[in-house]
Amino acid sequence: MRDIVSCFSENAVNVASHSSSCSSYSNNACISPSSAPSIQNSVSSVYKLVLSSTLKQFLITVTWCKSHSNQGLSISFGDDNHDPAPAPVPFRLNTNSRFFRKKKGSKLPDSSEEKIEIFWDLSNANYDSGPEPVDGFYVLILVDSEIGLVLGDVAGETVSKKFKINSPVAKVSLLSRREHCSGNSLYTTKAQFCDSGTWHDVLIRCSVEESEGLFKSPVLSVCIDKKTVIRVKRLQWNFRGNQTIFVDGLLVDLLWDVHDWFFNPASGDAVFMFRTRSGLDSRLWLEEKIAQKDKDRVEFSLLIYACKTS
Repeated sequence: MRDIVSCFSENAVNVASHSSSCSSYSNNACISPSSAPSIQNSVSSVYKLVLSSTLKQFLITVTWCKSHSNQGLSISFGDDNHDPAPAPVPFRLNTNSRFFRKKKGSKLPDSSEEKIEIFWDLSNANYDSGPEPVDGFYVLILVDSEIGLVLGDVAGETVSKKFKINSPVAKVSLLSRREHCSGNSLYTTKAQFCDSGTWHDVLIRCSVEESEGLFKSPVLSVCIDKKTVIRVKRLQWNFRGNQTIFVDGLLVDLLWDVHDWFFNPASGDAVFMFRTRSGLDSRLWLEEKIAQKDKDRVEFSLLIYACKTS
């Protein structure tokens, strides 16, 4: 598993099926533990751009990272050819004010084919506990004079000031988001599983609970919007598995691998993945005509790497 990179009712999140190792679906709301969640160390998002002029497709990877002494942003580019080789990183910015004070500027990184321009302003960016700013910033990428990737809450205002209204705009899709965190066995994040969907609160927790009044064993719970969507008992034996859930009418495959939490504590990395399905069978309860329009919807994957250090 490590290599796998409008609601229809008030219960928009449900379980479609489950493996034999999991308990049945629980309608009980997930009770948040009292301990603080793990801390994000890095967040990487992969975007697919399709230029309106040439229809050429390529990928942009945006990575925000944070450590005890450093905080930064890096952007890399690559063709959409499924090449497993990592793309070069033509742009890297250290946003820690103690070492690098240029939090606003522009750059033309070297590119063999496309003309790429990067504009950014992080001087007023606000951060929570993670490496990714939440507001007060923008990152804007132009490709061959087309408006490509636009990030940040003040990006729209920046685009209208810097560029013409009729400037061509590339089509952008978010393919995947990868989050690395460290701390305890509690993790929280937010996810949007499709461009037209809403943002959801995701909580993953591993706790020790009493089993049938005889002994205590680890239990994995995954909650979306405070509803428990999976609950895996005897996790030390069921450390790998998968299950299908419904989110915003979409089928989402949820996979987990917590082997290293039990058998390789020196590494301690657990992996969780949420992956949407594409095609006509990806949406539920839709008329065929509506589903036909959605047949080319891009798949999305959310990968969470959790290092348990406490």
